[in-house]
Amino acid sequence: MPELPTISVIIPVYNEENTLRKIVHRLHDVPIPMEIICVNDASRDGSAAILDAMLAEGLVQKVVHQPVNGGKGKALRVGFQHATGDVTVVQDADLEYDPRELPKLLNPIIDGRADAVFGSRFLGGEERRVLYFWHSVGNSLLTLVSNMFTNLNLTDMETCYKVVKTPLLKQLVLTSDRFGFEPEITARLSQAGARIYEVPISYSGRTYAEGKKIGWKDGVAAFWHILRFNLFPPPGARR
Repeated sequence: MPELPTISVIIPVYNEENTLRKIVHRLHDVPIPMEIICVNDASRDGSAAILDAMLAEGLVQKVVHQPVNGGKGKALRVGFQHATGDVTVVQDADLEYDPRELPKLLNPIIDGRADAVFGSRFLGGEERRVLYFWHSVGNSLLTLVSNMFTNLNLTDMETCYKVVKTPLLKQLVLTSDRFGFEPEITARLSQAGARIYEVPISYSGRTYAEGKKIGWKDGVAAFWHILRFNLFPPPGARR
């Protein structure tokens, strides 16, 4: 049986005091060697104190406090700089994505078939919470437009769960500060000729009352990001 890789789990944190400890404990229940790196994006609640306490307790390996709120994409770029594992995965702190899915997401990389794996909420075969119709329409449209430019046949470009070999990830030119991170990393992986697999995952989405942050303005901006990142890649993005 192939040896399990070590994974760097990057958690961008913004006002997640109610779920931070829960998600970290769920990660510790997964039988995979990992380092947990948390980037506090200038939270205004008690997230910073909770992160420092978990660092002192040894529950997380690295905590970075951003002086000003820069957005999810910027927080992730900071986290990627500290990643030392064989592979890196993004883990939101809001409990929408279940860390128990990580072993099956790693399988295509462990087997040598993939350089990156996307966890798809729409492949079927897994449970998901029924929520907003227009969000699902927006996700489908964004994935469709992204696929038209990348020539990939993804079903869920906007998924949080993206597992990427760390050496490859560190070579990608990433610039997006907010939720444009998702179309940007998809474009960069395509331009790099990465072997991408999708694996079905469960999904327990939040309502806005429960703390969901992404809105329709982010969806509109994502269309511009798709055009920008695919039509105007930086030097060296294509392989």
